[in-house]
Amino acid sequence: TAALEENHCIMTPDKEPVVTNLCFVCIVILIVGIIVQVSGENELRVDMSKIGLTHVPKDLSPRTEVLDISQNYISELQISDFSFLSGLKVLQLYHNRIQRLDFSVFKFNRYLEYLDLSHNQLQKISCYPVVGVKHLDLSFNDFDALPICTEFGNLTQLNFLGLSAAKFQPLDLLPIAHLHLNYILLDLGGYYVKENEAESLQILNTKSLHFVFHPESLFSVQVNISVNTLGCLQLTNIKLNDENCQVLINFLLELTRGPTLLNFTLNHMETTWKCLVRVFQFLWPKPVEYVNIYNLTIVESINEEDFAYSETALKALKIEHIKNQVFIFSQTALYTVFSEMNIMVLTISDTPFIHMLCPQAPSTFKFLNFTQNVFTDSVFQNCSTLVQLETLILQKNGLKNLCKVSLMTKNMPSLEFLDVSLNSLESHRFEENCTWIESIVVLNLSSNILTDSVFSCLPPKVKVLDLHNNRIMNIPKDVTHLEALQELNVAFNSLADLPGCGTFSSLSVLIIDHNSISHPSADFFQSCQKMKSIQAGNNPFQCTCELRDFIQHIGQLPSEVVEGWPDAYKCDYPESYKGTPLKDFHVSPLSCNTGLLIATIGVVVLVLAGSVTFFCLYLDLPWYLRMVCQWAQTRHRTRNVPLEELQRNLQFHAFISYSEHDSAWVKSELLPNLEKEDIRICLHERNFVPGKSIVENIINCIEKSYKSIFVLSPNFVQSEWCHYELYFAHHNLFHEGSDNLLLILLEPIPPNSIPNKYHKLRALMTQRTYLEWPVEKSKQGLFWANIRAAFNMNLTLVNENNDVKT
Repeated sequence: TAALEENHCIMTPDKEPVVTNLCFVCIVILIVGIIVQVSGENELRVDMSKIGLTHVPKDLSPRTEVLDISQNYISELQISDFSFLSGLKVLQLYHNRIQRLDFSVFKFNRYLEYLDLSHNQLQKISCYPVVGVKHLDLSFNDFDALPICTEFGNLTQLNFLGLSAAKFQPLDLLPIAHLHLNYILLDLGGYYVKENEAESLQILNTKSLHFVFHPESLFSVQVNISVNTLGCLQLTNIKLNDENCQVLINFLLELTRGPTLLNFTLNHMETTWKCLVRVFQFLWPKPVEYVNIYNLTIVESINEEDFAYSETALKALKIEHIKNQVFIFSQTALYTVFSEMNIMVLTISDTPFIHMLCPQAPSTFKFLNFTQNVFTDSVFQNCSTLVQLETLILQKNGLKNLCKVSLMTKNMPSLEFLDVSLNSLESHRFEENCTWIESIVVLNLSSNILTDSVFSCLPPKVKVLDLHNNRIMNIPKDVTHLEALQELNVAFNSLADLPGCGTFSSLSVLIIDHNSISHPSADFFQSCQKMKSIQAGNNPFQCTCELRDFIQHIGQLPSEVVEGWPDAYKCDYPESYKGTPLKDFHVSPLSCNTGLLIATIGVVVLVLAGSVTFFCLYLDLPWYLRMVCQWAQTRHRTRNVPLEELQRNLQFHAFISYSEHDSAWVKSELLPNLEKEDIRICLHERNFVPGKSIVENIINCIEKSYKSIFVLSPNFVQSEWCHYELYFAHHNLFHEGSDNLLLILLEPIPPNSIPNKYHKLRALMTQRTYLEWPVEKSKQGLFWANIRAAFNMNLTLVNENNDVKT
């Protein structure tokens, strides 16, 4: 449907496209309209086309209303095929192999409205009244005479009638003369010419008449056909040369006589240039207003032909797809015929024309469409006769220089609409002589290779500007001459941000989808207060903090303003958000405010540090950690005692050195807790040998003990004998490579209280780890655990009598 309507559209003098070929419009309305009327939501449609059927299926649902069994191999129809389909409305049987038709097969289908039996092998029909039919197509069959039954006169609702015939009788259509048809299709592909005999046919009432001739034969139909109220005439498959050109003109004489014929269409026409000009000349004084030619092939030669441009009712000539088989000809002979036409609308599209001449005198053209030719920048340069031209379409040509296009318009004072899309136009930043006629209000520059510099070469009063599918990366902020611009389309470019409306103060419609916009500025909505429609979807939005304001603003606009929201607006980055609609993207204000985030982190760190400090001081955690560490180290050392040391003759686990002032603690606390663990202790008052010197006893006790325990306190510092013991233990045990000094700090010793001569003590307290006696009973358990860990090993001890004890 869309294709039919598109192919039969022209432009009226007031610039807007309207349907010209009412013939095609009528058939489109009839066919599509009928199907729409009979196709409700609850009906049952069955499509069984193109599946190789040889007969009508018997297993169809009785509720079937629309049945398509076209393009199969069905050769006959029977009553039983359709009798159970009482609600059938539409039946399509075209392109089958049916040879005979008895209309009584449809006697039980009283709701049947649409019946298509075209492109079969029908030769005969048997009549039966089927009064409800609106569309009946029997065309492209093998009928000898027109298949008209008397019963067809009862088809009062008939709108479309398609027929085939090889010959005519004047009164063939008399049974339906009283019907007011909208469209008659006559297939004359099998029509044969009678020598020296001209047939006639009277068609009383139809609005549209379409003849289809044999595609390979020269036009030779000699029939006088008279039609009342004919508005549209269409001929398909016209093959002409200079000799039979008059045959076509004679065929058209009676058909074009009436004042109601406004539309004339020729499809698939092959002709000489001379014959084509004669057909134009024949139609010029006729009442026809719109002439359409589709798929025109020019053969033989193209020479200059005289053409009298007399007063004409013709408003528009449309030629689509010209194939020129003449390769050497005068360009002037071809282009002059069209350029000098005194009509308002001319369309020549999809042709090999390389140029179009400027009219020699002020022209009546208001609309020119030269889509898909091979025009260059020289077209209409310095042309001052297109003074009434309002619309110019030059799509799909070979235009390259935008400046030359602007110069082309300077002598077109009425030009309002210019379409030069789908060319190879370029613009240059320092273009000189970029001069547009100020009357242009709509400009289509889409699908070219234009860059940012195009904004310095635009008509000053343009209101609608289409620049989509170019190479624009930025819209300059210094554009000052586009205050009238209301609609801007810059889709499918490489723009990185939304343009502000400071440059385009009247902008109300912006299409900017499919660009490279990742962080659109929210300032756009503040500067563009007149915006009525924005289409910015399908961009690679980066869903980060910078996008929050844009999402908030665009989400508050009405849906009729934001085209495609929310489906076309999705995150492209980061990967975790890819494909997420912008409306579903949320991020906390804290993570987006750097200052607030730093301040929050600082406060948290301070609070955490304060809390840790408080708990450390309150629970004395440093002491616990230090004691645990010492215990672990001691355990490690005891496991790694050298074997030769274990093999010494030891009598004691430990020798204890302490001040007499600390003896109470040693005897009440230290000694009981060690000896209850079977740790043998050497004390000077208990184990020194009488008769030996104190120094000798100290050395013997240290040598016979695995460990030397020193109870450090301010009293220890003041005792010279304690320092002797410490000196000997340090010298003796470290000389042997052991690490068996165990220091217990009973009371804190200020560093400045240690005399300089006791440097050994000062060094040991700074270099070695010592166990600190805790006053709190809750901590003493861990203290004793560390002491016991230092002796957590099996030793072979001997007594004074050399008895071995483990």
